[in-house]
Amino acid sequence: MYSADIIIEALLNGLLTGAIYALVALGLTLVYGVLHIINFAHGALLAAAMFAVLFVNQILGLDPYVQIPLLAVIFFGLGYGLQRLVIGPASHGRDENILLVTLGLSIIIENLLLAGFGSDTRSLNTDYSFAVFEVGPYLLGQARVFGAAGALATAALLWLFLSRSDTGKAIRAVAREKIGASLQGISVGHVYAVTFGLGCACLAVAACLLLPTFYVNPRIGSAYVLVAFTIVVLGGMGSIVGAMLGGLIIGVVESMSGLFLGESLGQIGIFLIFILALLFKPTGLFGAKA
Repeated sequence: MYSADIIIEALLNGLLTGAIYALVALGLTLVYGVLHIINFAHGALLAAAMFAVLFVNQILGLDPYVQIPLLAVIFFGLGYGLQRLVIGPASHGRDENILLVTLGLSIIIENLLLAGFGSDTRSLNTDYSFAVFEVGPYLLGQARVFGAAGALATAALLWLFLSRSDTGKAIRAVAREKIGASLQGISVGHVYAVTFGLGCACLAVAACLLLPTFYVNPRIGSAYVLVAFTIVVLGGMGSIVGAMLGGLIIGVVESMSGLFLGESLGQIGIFLIFILALLFKPTGLFGAKA
């Protein structure tokens, strides 16, 4: 039986990891909340962002955290362009077409990463990758602490943007009633592209926060997107608050499952939560009925 200190330490580390998971899920739930579709390219775009962090570090020697503003802007532009120039025109206004287009993009991005970087698993070591903070009897990884702080700060900035800025108000208007928003002079196509760009920017920030402690390969995105989708279902489709709370819960569940069942079985708890949420609370913690 584990001591209370070990359990509490696992709980704290789970919360730290869960905050970064929540940031990955935030982009997914934001796109769903406005466009009302699941972005199947979400995981592949995260993998691309992680390789971008690795590439910039190797070429320019920039620390992952220093890259956050640069990559956030680049991936916002990439997401905006993909929605405006590829996903929107190819979908012809049909949601089922959007799903197929994003699935196709996922396959293309993964294969481009395989062609460009090979199938090897890579990691990025920094001075703080294996350093810890001693908080009483507990040891907390510095990179996890920095990552959680960055994720929470990003979520707070996104919430302020959506609630206070004119563009954020336009996004919320389109999410609620796109026809009414269009009649008020809001460009729905532009709002869709901005929303998709914000989702990709969240992925870029998450990649910068993940890479000091996690590895990357061209197919790593599928593992994260499964966790992100579980978080979105648990928190409520389209709910930003739900995504953050769901991420923290999933981080704790994964950490505790890894502690008691072993690291290789750590994700069993995640998918058990997923099944229970679908059975007993399909709208999620903060979701609304259709």
